[in-house]
Amino acid sequence: MPTISIPMLNDEMGAIVKNYVDSLTKPPGSLGRLEELVIELAKMTSDPFPEVARPGVLVFAADHGVTAEGISAFPQEVTKQMVENFLNGGAAINVFSKYIGASLKVVDIGVSADIEQDKLICQKVRYGTANFYKENAMSIYEAIKAIQIGYEQGQKMINDGINCLILGEMGIGNTTTSSAILAVISGESVEKLVGRGTGIKSEKIIHKQQIIKKAIYERKPNVEDPVDILSKVGGLEIAGMAGAMLAAASNRTPILVDGFISTTAALVAKMISSQVTDYMFIGHRSVEPGHHIAIELLGKKPLLDLGMRLGEGSGAAVAFPLLQSATLMLKEMATFTSAGISN
Repeated sequence: MPTISIPMLNDEMGAIVKNYVDSLTKPPGSLGRLEELVIELAKMTSDPFPEVARPGVLVFAADHGVTAEGISAFPQEVTKQMVENFLNGGAAINVFSKYIGASLKVVDIGVSADIEQDKLICQKVRYGTANFYKENAMSIYEAIKAIQIGYEQGQKMINDGINCLILGEMGIGNTTTSSAILAVISGESVEKLVGRGTGIKSEKIIHKQQIIKKAIYERKPNVEDPVDILSKVGGLEIAGMAGAMLAAASNRTPILVDGFISTTAALVAKMISSQVTDYMFIGHRSVEPGHHIAIELLGKKPLLDLGMRLGEGSGAAVAFPLLQSATLMLKEMATFTSAGISN
């Protein structure tokens, strides 16, 4: 894995920006969390006037062998079809990325079929994970390689000029994988974590829970070792997102985390380097039951709660204008002094 060096937050810069925010033409605290957000951004970026206006959306796509156990409402080939939809501009994340002016990149890190498109970044570690109900999802080497690829792709986006990173994913079966990872990390019961995913019925939820419980019992992932967890019950796109988050934090680049899958990836990243969470915002609260537990483990508070559960980075992209509004407040509002208003 790459050597991870994440800088400390600049608390001094945060204090400077707080004082400036309090000098703007409004009662102190009257813009609520927007004021908190811009202070956090100042600490992250070490900039008195932080910018997020060049967001980048990085979507990792991979398949999951556990779909063979009938845990999803959709067949595995939908992963490939949805990647093609991303590349053709027809998905929700395309619409929202365009609206916020984001650079959108799609990485094939483990789709089970080949996709011939020039726009696709092909970094396939393997053709989908193995069925972790019956065997380890991947090797230790493959898990590390997926994290490295994610780190490199995140670093490349930052080198290309983005100043806020939004992570997305596509992979039929990945709510099952995320639930397994979260059950291991949190110690919570599988029943408390598992939801409908892509829209399965109640009887399938019970089946999904049983598959996950048996897999964890058989695989015995090491709760102290994120790479071991990924190799036994993980997903390639989850490893990739974790790597990209580590790259962003290493560069003082704010990370806007999406829903259940990407928050699970954030927990994996936190296990690799605990300071990575200093650079994270949670875009929204998913309706997946495990998401609020994952958010609590990160010690974060979501920006939105809209009943979303799509993935792709869509909820984070919808939340992005809140970060941008916070930076514009700081940059463009008058102070009491400049406006000649009594404070």
